[in-house]
Amino acid sequence: MYEHLTDRNLALDLVRVTEAGALAAAHYYGKGNKDDAIKAAVGAMRIAFQGIHVQGQVISVKSENIERSLMLHNGEEVGYGDGPEMDVAVNPVEGTFAVANGRMNALSVVAMAKQGSLLNPGHSHYCRKIAVGSAAASVIDIDAPIKVNLQNIAKALGKPIGELNVFILDRPRHQKMVSDIRLAGARVNLHNDGDVAGALLASDPHSHIDVLLGTGGTAEAVITACALKGIGGQILCRLDPQSEEEKAEVLADGFDLNRVYGVNDLVTSDQCYFAATGVTDGEVLAGVRYEDEYAITSSLSTRGRTGTMRYVQAYHNRRKLAKMSTVEY
Repeated sequence: MYEHLTDRNLALDLVRVTEAGALAAAHYYGKGNKDDAIKAAVGAMRIAFQGIHVQGQVISVKSENIERSLMLHNGEEVGYGDGPEMDVAVNPVEGTFAVANGRMNALSVVAMAKQGSLLNPGHSHYCRKIAVGSAAASVIDIDAPIKVNLQNIAKALGKPIGELNVFILDRPRHQKMVSDIRLAGARVNLHNDGDVAGALLASDPHSHIDVLLGTGGTAEAVITACALKGIGGQILCRLDPQSEEEKAEVLADGFDLNRVYGVNDLVTSDQCYFAATGVTDGEVLAGVRYEDEYAITSSLSTRGRTGTMRYVQAYHNRRKLAKMSTVEY
């Protein structure tokens, strides 16, 4: 009955959701409180989701230590409720500390796909990842030594390994990996935030980033897979619990910790959509800006079936919107 609706580019509808999240979170830029930014983004996104004609269910969401009622949570129903049944993966603010501390690369991101086609990570919060663009998609191996992967990527991209730029989060768990990257001769690009942003940069042939490496969020891996399904590239990941408690829960969920997941495992249908809006300035998208009565947003949307990417710059008339919306613009 609703098959025709899944042929619509729902990613454009999702842009309105990520715009709402980014606009709400941006009010807390540099103010030191990440929880307030998240709560604001969640509230705005809940409202925006109501305008999308889908029966959506959240199956993957960034875990935050905030009261459940104030967060989007696994199993929550989103959408107007009269369209196709869809899985939803969401991170209202990817880079919460970036917003709180006035740093770069914070995004509001959402992915959506035909029901049953997104990997539900259950209690898995972390996974080991390697992500590249389409030119190197067939040469990466998550089990290969870092030097071998970097040599193969460099060959695929037609550049010396000394010119490869590797995006990696600046975390204590990555110290040995950083050392191995440098010993291989490649350049390390350390970032405080931006798990999804790093993969998007690695998949963009115009970006200076060639590959993302490291352990990051499992929810972000699912969201990234939806983006890469539309724009090309590959992400390989293996669940990587960071505590014995997480490991026990993941095993209880029935996951095989040795299994490697690629884009087509994380999202099995090409009826998938991705949207991101910049909260703070970054290498992928500009952050929210204010000029006179306008709030200006920059967004990216992708669609798996067609491979179309759209960059959307929107000027939101704050005075007019204040009269018709409960979202603070």
